[in-house]
Amino acid sequence: MMKEAEQGVGVGGDGVRVAIVGAGPAGLFCAGALLRSGESVRIDLFERLEQPYGLVRYGVAPDHPEIRRVSRQFEKVLAHDAVTLRTGVCVGGDPNVAALRDAYDAVVLASGAEGRRRLGIPGEDLPGSYDAGDVAGWYNGHPEHARHTFNLDCREALVIGNGNVALDMARMLGRSRRELEATDIAPAALEALAASSIRTVYVVGRRGPVQASFSQAELRELAEMERAVPICDAAELALDPASRTELEGLPPVSQAAFERLCSYRDLSRPDAEVRIVFRFLRSPMEVLGDDRVEGIRLRRNRLVGEPGHLRAETTAEEEIIPCGLLLRSIGYQGLPLDGAPFDAGPGVIPNVQGRVTGLPRVYTTGWIAYGPRGVIGTARKHAAQVAACILEDLRQST
Repeated sequence: MMKEAEQGVGVGGDGVRVAIVGAGPAGLFCAGALLRSGESVRIDLFERLEQPYGLVRYGVAPDHPEIRRVSRQFEKVLAHDAVTLRTGVCVGGDPNVAALRDAYDAVVLASGAEGRRRLGIPGEDLPGSYDAGDVAGWYNGHPEHARHTFNLDCREALVIGNGNVALDMARMLGRSRRELEATDIAPAALEALAASSIRTVYVVGRRGPVQASFSQAELRELAEMERAVPICDAAELALDPASRTELEGLPPVSQAAFERLCSYRDLSRPDAEVRIVFRFLRSPMEVLGDDRVEGIRLRRNRLVGEPGHLRAETTAEEEIIPCGLLLRSIGYQGLPLDGAPFDAGPGVIPNVQGRVTGLPRVYTTGWIAYGPRGVIGTARKHAAQVAACILEDLRQST
């Protein structure tokens, strides 16, 4: 069982004293690696929210319980006698990074990427336009989003993004009540989604199907849903020569994702209530509507550059898709912490192998260290490397 959360700053007792800012996957993996090192350590974990686990708790779709099972490892870390979880503490105010440096032998910044990227187009802030992270927080019961409401009383929804979070959005909008009831979705979200009027969900990306970041496993799930069918028109799958060359050089798992998309050309589900329609090579130019979202103006793209480095370039061809719900799934962004350097371009804390630039005994791991990319395994590997750096530096300083 997890120990009861405590409040305050500082830790007593013998051994190396480490403060970790952020009790999400990166911070907890780092704590676990330090505990397994065999060295005498005492760890304080500082978490802004009242509950730990970060995106594992509030970002993973509730119909993916297998991903959340990693929290069992985290429970063992938090139950360790050398670990204290301090919730409701927003580092950057009181305490800040400088205060933690004074109180601990090492400080690890693992605050994640809590900012949201924006489209930067007219109409983006109209009612009915939302960030996918806010929607994920809503259906996962995040305390800052649990009471939000979203416009589901429309026939068409559109998701901007070509990653797995975009597929999460499409899948949750297309699930049947029975499928939703089998998950640990927040009750209010279950009722709202089960009563939704949405019958078409567009998934729109700037580049082509070869460049999409969908995993084959997530794509496969779309074809296994009770009342929804994925649709990808043959024209959306036509590849230019550079994309064909790029596809040939991709690893088998990425080629399998493209083949899965191709299989959606042949699906026939006359009984399907919801269509999930893929559109590629389109950039959003303007969200349309007076008092709320009514549609989006898209511009057709072409790909330019070399295979492996293809980028989207807009053409003059435009298209308007009616929709009453727009979800922006274009990524997270790191936010600065008071007392730590910050590179606003990539949204990360500058570091070399996790060692924060210009701040001895301060380290960083997770998305705030290397940007919002990768999977759970990426965070585990990086956190273990940072833990090794901490112990190496401390040994050299004694």
